[in-house]
Amino acid sequence: MDSVPRYYDSLDFQSLWAQYPTGTDFLQSTYLFSSDEIWSLQNKRFLDQMVRAWQIPFYQRHWAKVGMLAGDIKSLEDLNSIPPFDVSDLRDAIDRSPPWGDFVALDLEKNKPMPLVLQTSGGTTGLPRAMLYSPKDREVMNINTGRRLYMQGVRSFDVIQVMLSLGLSNGGFLVREGIWKYSGAVPVMTGSGAQTSTRRQIEIMQAWKTRHLVGFPAYIRKVGQVMKDELNLDPRSLGIKSLILHLGVDDRASLEKLWGAKVYDTYGTNECGSLSAECEHQTGSHVFEDSFVLEIKDLETGEDALPGEKGVIYQTTLFKHLAPLIRFNSADISAWSPGACACGSHHKRLQRIFGRSDNMIKLRGTNVFPEAVGAILAKQSDVNGEYVCIVEDSGENLEEKMTVKFELLPSADNASLIEQDFALALKESLGVKLLVQSVPVGSLDAVTGLSSQSKIKRLIDLRKTRSVK
Repeated sequence: MDSVPRYYDSLDFQSLWAQYPTGTDFLQSTYLFSSDEIWSLQNKRFLDQMVRAWQIPFYQRHWAKVGMLAGDIKSLEDLNSIPPFDVSDLRDAIDRSPPWGDFVALDLEKNKPMPLVLQTSGGTTGLPRAMLYSPKDREVMNINTGRRLYMQGVRSFDVIQVMLSLGLSNGGFLVREGIWKYSGAVPVMTGSGAQTSTRRQIEIMQAWKTRHLVGFPAYIRKVGQVMKDELNLDPRSLGIKSLILHLGVDDRASLEKLWGAKVYDTYGTNECGSLSAECEHQTGSHVFEDSFVLEIKDLETGEDALPGEKGVIYQTTLFKHLAPLIRFNSADISAWSPGACACGSHHKRLQRIFGRSDNMIKLRGTNVFPEAVGAILAKQSDVNGEYVCIVEDSGENLEEKMTVKFELLPSADNASLIEQDFALALKESLGVKLLVQSVPVGSLDAVTGLSSQSKIKRLIDLRKTRSVK
């Protein structure tokens, strides 16, 4: 009879913590490595990942297409010679070998039982993509979550309210594990507005003395506005220390003003967990370079983007066992932050995530990101920042047009003039004319999912020739 696998017997935790230190141990060691020390550590772990990847059918097939052999990659310097892959390749792998895909190195008939965690992608069309995590995979992800929380001011016994969806997607549960295992703080898992109403979220903050909020900026902004406008309560009176967000292009200054708390950006994905996090100096998001090698590639040429130049992020993991990623095109758009950070770390820093290449719309020859529209809207007066972009075919020639619907505050005096000003700002910033339409506060909630899900929908594509994945 097979014995039941026990999680805490599945890992040598002392050895793992020595390799991937946590909290102050991390900040006093790996975090302060020189660039040469970082590269040396990455190179060793990368070569180990390559050995593991060659055991996986997905990589054997993918690399064979370009004639790559197991001995061809001799160091991290050869990374550019490895062909990247993207989400379409993952979907193909699942179709070939359901339900997980042959990029997950798990044979249910032959492998020794191990404790597993399953979480998924967002799944905006069809079934979400499942990802399985071995104990080592999950524990390093937990460690990186704990690191970012410590970097962003979380301390023992702090109450952290997590407003991320609790379901198949990774965010909420991974944060809970990181808080519980590697911060000493107390996770309060209220989830999104669909799981705990906005007013109840506020009641919990007051009653249990929440000190940090984790979530997406749009919903945390909404919570603060409900406090002010409907409950006549100043969010700053609650004593929130920090807002730990996937900030994107949302406006940091207005959120910090609303809550009286520092806003910290974090970059994470379903496949990898937290890849980077801002420190107290807010100069960009420090990549956990002992866990990942990130590249930023120009969208048009595929060449390395220079510091400050936008490009798409390629992800290579340095710790994963079941499904290592070797040059995964994430479709996330960012740029390297130039210069050094005052914290003393030499780990590379990402600027904010500007959008996704698979959300990019080419409108009459101009690339338009919905997130860029939101950044422009945030600078307008008499709006609450909520918006959605609707792109559709128009006329006999199926000419593409984009309409931006945005919510107008009840106190606004002249909707027509505000629409004109916003349309002009879009034209000047993006170089293409968009249609705009103001709507009452709350009108877009059902479309964007603001109160019901963590990831807010900002693009509705109604064109006959293309659908958003």
